Amino acid sequence: MTTPLTFLFMPESAYGPTNNCIGIGNELRRRGHRVVFAAEASWDGKLAELGFDEDLVDLAPPADDAVEQDAGQFWKDYINEMSPEFRRTTAEQLETVTAPIWQTLIDGAKYCEPQLKEIIARTRPDVIVEDNVLTFPALVTAGVPFVRIVSCNPLEVRGSGIAPVFSGLAETPSDEWDSFRAEYDRTHRQMWEEFDGWVQEQGAPPLPDLDFIHTGDLNLYVYPEELDYVAARPLGDDWIRLDSSVRETDAEPEIPEEFLAQPGPLVYFSLGSLGSADVDLMRSVIAALADRPYRVIVSKGPRHDEIELASNMWGAEFLPQTRILPMVDLVITHGGNNTTTESMHFGKPMVLLPLFWDQYDNAQRVHEKGYGRRLSTYTFTPEELRAAIDEQLSDSAHVEKLRAAGEAIRARSGLQQAADRLEALGRERTR
Repeated sequence: MTTPLTFLFMPESAYGPTNNCIGIGNELRRRGHRVVFAAEASWDGKLAELGFDEDLVDLAPPADDAVEQDAGQFWKDYINEMSPEFRRTTAEQLETVTAPIWQTLIDGAKYCEPQLKEIIARTRPDVIVEDNVLTFPALVTAGVPFVRIVSCNPLEVRGSGIAPVFSGLAETPSDEWDSFRAEYDRTHRQMWEEFDGWVQEQGAPPLPDLDFIHTGDLNLYVYPEELDYVAARPLGDDWIRLDSSVRETDAEPEIPEEFLAQPGPLVYFSLGSLGSADVDLMRSVIAALADRPYRVIVSKGPRHDEIELASNMWGAEFLPQTRILPMVDLVITHGGNNTTTESMHFGKPMVLLPLFWDQYDNAQRVHEKGYGRRLSTYTFTPEELRAAIDEQLSDSAHVEKLRAAGEAIRARSGLQQAADRLEALGRERTR
């Protein structure tokens, strides 16, 4: 029998990256390997109950009146405070949203660096896997293979032939590309230089210009071929696309039979665990769909007690998304990478309402490749939202296009491909 390997995963403290790592880690665990999560401390117990080892980190000093936090609370609180800024353009958000997020991430990386070194010494991993947008020097200086996962948006891997990351701009080159890049440089250069200096002080290599993370010995990115930028930005052999990475650990939903028995298309509405903190936006979508000829499943999110559903709706604070998506006819989403790629995996058309970060890029890509419709998040009218849903569902050729894309994506087996690559990398090291 082959000797089990130890894989250390460090995802960003948000549901998207963590769920992605859960999917890949579970496949490795099923193969008999040890999988350890160096997740943020609010995930305490959530990963162990799925069969993983936990060796958790704090990203900030505990407050004097600290209480137990829900998983991902670190970012929920932040997004709740920042949500008014989501009404700005993507260029304006660079200073008011994007740069502050980077600074928060940097502060967390600096705080947990000693903890990570201790975790690595305890776990003695054969392979380290990071699903984040920021480098943690301890992970790249550990003397074992380092794997980077990009699960936000492949535009993070820059190129002259593709739109700038976080811009939400169309694929056709324009002066807007140049002006957005110039604004990114203005708002981020000094912060990047300071972070790069600290990274090198920890013994890690210099960072690529204006990038906040190193490339790995192996790099995996989660994006279906149907949406990818390969022709416009070819990547080297050390970059592997996973068309999807859909976890198999979600429980079956307990949806009331009387709700399912109602007539009409079944719509899933989710702004993600972070976007759903914008209660006013949640309410505007719910009002637009209330008492219309749809059945709507609503992921209510962390402020669920402030959201009242209409009679044609059912929902809860958290929902097992990967179990619900195969059931529905259409998805209304913020354009987070997990929901976008999972909707493509199951062949579901989308209506997209992006808020911040990678969501604008994902929404634009789905729209311009013809797999969904992007709307203006804060200025759409109820009539526009309903028309977008009807447009997506009434075109039988469009529905068939999505169905065929989902079938092809599932056949490419992203989880198995990721586990194969990670396993081979670990075996190569231990020979």
